[in-house]
Amino acid sequence: MTKKKVFYGTLLLFAAIVAGAVVYVNSLMPIITGYAAKNLCSNVFVSGRDAKEIEDIDLNFSFIKFTRNKVDREEQSVTSSFLWGRSKAIFREGFGVTLIRDASEKELRNDVYAVDTDPGYRPDTTAWPLGDVVPDTLDTGIDKPALTEIARKLMSDTAYGGIPFAFVVLHKGMPVAETYRPGLGRDTRFLSWSVAKSFTNAIAGVLVQMGKMDVSEPAGFEEWKNDDRKRITINDLLQMQSGLEWNEDYGSRSDVNLMLFNAADMSRFAVTHPLEHPAGTSWKYSSGTANIITSLIRNEFDSDTSCYAFIHDRFFEKIGITDAVFEVDPSGDLVGSSYLYATARDYARFGLLYLNDGVFCGERILPEGWVDYTRTPASASGGEYGALFWLNRSKTFPSAPEDMFSCNGHDGQMIFILPSNDLVVVVLGFSHKPDNSLDFDTLLKDILETI
Repeated sequence: MTKKKVFYGTLLLFAAIVAGAVVYVNSLMPIITGYAAKNLCSNVFVSGRDAKEIEDIDLNFSFIKFTRNKVDREEQSVTSSFLWGRSKAIFREGFGVTLIRDASEKELRNDVYAVDTDPGYRPDTTAWPLGDVVPDTLDTGIDKPALTEIARKLMSDTAYGGIPFAFVVLHKGMPVAETYRPGLGRDTRFLSWSVAKSFTNAIAGVLVQMGKMDVSEPAGFEEWKNDDRKRITINDLLQMQSGLEWNEDYGSRSDVNLMLFNAADMSRFAVTHPLEHPAGTSWKYSSGTANIITSLIRNEFDSDTSCYAFIHDRFFEKIGITDAVFEVDPSGDLVGSSYLYATARDYARFGLLYLNDGVFCGERILPEGWVDYTRTPASASGGEYGALFWLNRSKTFPSAPEDMFSCNGHDGQMIFILPSNDLVVVVLGFSHKPDNSLDFDTLLKDILETI
C-alpha cells in the first residue's frame, strides 16, 4: 500500500470519527440544553432561588455547566444554549414550568389554570400538622440539643457531605428539627425529583379509596390490546414490574432523559415501549411507568381542570399542603416521575401521612391497608422496592431499621419514614453522585442516637 493510500485511508477514518462524534453530540443537544432551561426556570420562578446559585450548584456538572442561560424575568422564561443547540422553558401560573417541545408557546401560554387553590384555612393560624403553628414548648423525649448539633453539622460543616438545602425531622408527629441553607427557608418550594413518584402512589391511593381505580386491573391502553402488554396491571406499574423495555441511565441519551427533556407527551413516550419481560416477572426502575400512571389518573376525569382540582382538594389540602406545584408536560399530564415542587414541611407532612397508615388529622386519606400494600416488596425487587417507595428490607441503610421505607429522589432528595422509631426525616439538596454524595446512613445513625 502506498503512503498516499495510507494517508487518505487515515483521513477518511478520522473524518468518519469526527462525523460520528458530531452526530452523537447533536443527539445530546435537547438533553443538555433542555435540562439547563427546565431546571433553571423552575428553580427561579417556582422556587424563587437565585439564578447564579443554581448555575453554580445544580447545573455545575458534565456538559450542563457549559450552557449559556438567559433568564427573562418579564416573560418568565429561560433559554439555554450549548454549541448549536437551544431550548426554552416557560413558567405558567399553576402549571409550573414547561419545556417547549413540539408545542406552540402561544397556545401553552393561553392555557388557564382554573383551579381554586384556597384550602379554606390559613396555615399561619392553624395548628400543626394541617397548619404551621407549632407549640413553643415541645417535649417528645428526643435529645433536642444533640439533634440541633446534627442539624448544625449538616448545614455548616458539611460533615455528612453533599450540599444540603433543607432538613426537617418529625418525632411523634411533631417538628423537632428544622434548618435551611442561607437564602432558603420555610416557604421555599424544593424540587422533588423522584420523590414525586411516591406522591403519584398517594394520588392513585386516593382514587382507590374513592372506588375509581383498581390496581389489580389491566392498565388498558389501546396500543397494548393486541400484544402481551395487555396483561400489564396498574399494580405492575406501581411496583416497577411492567416488563416494558426501559433505560434509566441519567448520564446518557437514555429513555429517561429523552422523556424528560425531549418528549412533549411523556406518558405516550413510555407507553409506546415494547415488552422486554412478561409482566410481573422482572423488576426494573423506570420513571416512564410513573408517568404512565399519571396518565391513567388523568383519564379518570372529564377535564384537566377537574383532575388538577381533585389533586388539590382531595389530597394536597387534606394533608396541609397548600402551596405545592405539580408540574405538567406540554400535553397536560402531570410529570409524576420527577417534577413536584413543595416546601420541606410539606414533604414532612407527606411522610407523616404514611407513618400514620394513611390517616391525617383523624381523617383517612388513603385506603385501609394501602400503606401495607405500598411497603410490600415487589416480587422481583429483592426486597428493595414496594409500590413507588423504596424499602430497607435488605438493609440498604445498615444503621436504620428494616421497617424503614423511603421516598428517594435524584441528587439526594429523601423522605425517610421509620415506624418503629416514630420518625420522619426529610433531607433536600444537591448530593450529586459519586463525588459529592451525602452520607445518609451516618446521618440516620446519628439521629437515631438522639432518641
